[in-house]
Amino acid sequence: MVMMGFHPTSVDSHYAEALAATEACLTKRSYCAIGEIGIDLYWDQTFKKEQIEVFEEQLRWSIDLDLPVAIHTRNAYPEVFNSIHKVGAEKLKGVFHSFTGTNEELDEVKKLSTFYVGINGVITFKNSKLSEIVSQMTLDRVVLETDAPYLAPVPYRGRRNEPSYIWKTAEKVAITYQLPIEEVASKTRNNAIKLFKLVKKGA
Repeated sequence: MVMMGFHPTSVDSHYAEALAATEACLTKRSYCAIGEIGIDLYWDQTFKKEQIEVFEEQLRWSIDLDLPVAIHTRNAYPEVFNSIHKVGAEKLKGVFHSFTGTNEELDEVKKLSTFYVGINGVITFKNSKLSEIVSQMTLDRVVLETDAPYLAPVPYRGRRNEPSYIWKTAEKVAITYQLPIEEVASKTRNNAIKLFKLVKKGA
């Protein structure tokens, strides 16, 4: 499962060339999604206008290619939602990668019926309020993520993250929804298969 996208933190004054190179890559092989793409205003807002332009162009690609998007957003939920609606929310689908938004931001995601929230190790962190927030989203709109090699779940926090640790994220999500971990694993796996048009093993 491979994605291709132009990450917002890589946008600089030479963004046009990099954007063209990314688009060219999309013609060379099959991908399951366009991502990570989005808007990141956490570190620097110097290229905010350019980030928005790059994001919206890639949203248009996703429509043309019928691919979902994996959205990275930090300190930029209003801008991301605005771009989605500007390009055409009814034509788009995807996941808000590493979701750590507020209740209000989750409410906006819920209005986008073809979008999921991606939950990773952050939900296990001691001071995280993510469990309480994500419980407001039905499980059929949740996918589990690793974000490896970053954001390893407790008790592996501080180590290099790896996919095998995802069971601790699943465990916390199961507690959040008061469901057996097997049911959470099955439902979130099916969500990912549906979103990314994957083929089940043995199918």
